Amino acid sequence: MNLSNCNVNRIVAIGISIVCGSLAAADNLDAESTGRELFIGWKQNYLSIYGEHLPGKTIEIHYLEAYCRADSTAADWTGHTVVPHHTELVEATADRKKIRLRCRVSDGVVVDHRITAGKDEVDFQLVAQNPTEKRSEVHWAQPCIRIGKFSGTGPGDTDDKYAYVQQSFLFIDGKRAMMPTPVWATEARYTPGQVWCPKQVPRTDVNPRPLNPQVPSNGLIGCYSADRKMVFGVAFEPYQELFQGVIRCLHSDFRLGGLQPGETRKIRGKIYLVATDVPRLLKRYEADFPEHVE
Repeated sequence: MNLSNCNVNRIVAIGISIVCGSLAAADNLDAESTGRELFIGWKQNYLSIYGEHLPGKTIEIHYLEAYCRADSTAADWTGHTVVPHHTELVEATADRKKIRLRCRVSDGVVVDHRITAGKDEVDFQLVAQNPTEKRSEVHWAQPCIRIGKFSGTGPGDTDDKYAYVQQSFLFIDGKRAMMPTPVWATEARYTPGQVWCPKQVPRTDVNPRPLNPQVPSNGLIGCYSADRKMVFGVAFEPYQELFQGVIRCLHSDFRLGGLQPGETRKIRGKIYLVATDVPRLLKRYEADFPEHVE
């Protein structure tokens, strides 16, 4: 399904029906009270989150899909935007709870990742360093989170690659906004998809997909599970953009900002897999990322 103007109204209506109906009746599943656990693994550039209680059992993340240059909004993706990199596994604990990765970017930047699985979240702690004598080309990076299985809209569930959009949300004007939002961009160098750029990031420096004119209220983007009992959310600090992608994926892409020679920058992130209680999720996110609260 191509999200053109002709079918946006239909999908918006479906989204409104979801919000007013089945989501309101969702059960209160709580990972802390049930003792359910998350586990993680990494192989061939994919980070996997495992949980017997998760819809679809596994969430796959292309980690990392790309490190990216600035001036990317209207530029060629492979010819300009992507900066080549290589990721290696440094450590994976036997209990499948902790992973350390190291990314070496072709311009000399090194990014160390410490990833930890909890009961209902995965925590990301990154340290990016530029040991070279020139400024880094890298301004941002993309963890591509595949939520088709979780949302019940994977390849085995439907041929509609964009069915998951109807279960996805972000925050506009301080309120949860189901996708596709009433304001929906359809033109860009590459279509479809949707990008939301925060106010602190130049609008010329994001993914070359349709750029939504609305500014997100915060850095949290999420999706409801197929059975409406759980919700997925992701956020990074600092973040470059929120992105509804084209491979049944959602992004909170983190910002590097072009490291100066010798500069080190810390980045952190969270993936939440919790009960369908968005106000509670929002409070937890705001406690984890107070910088995002105005």
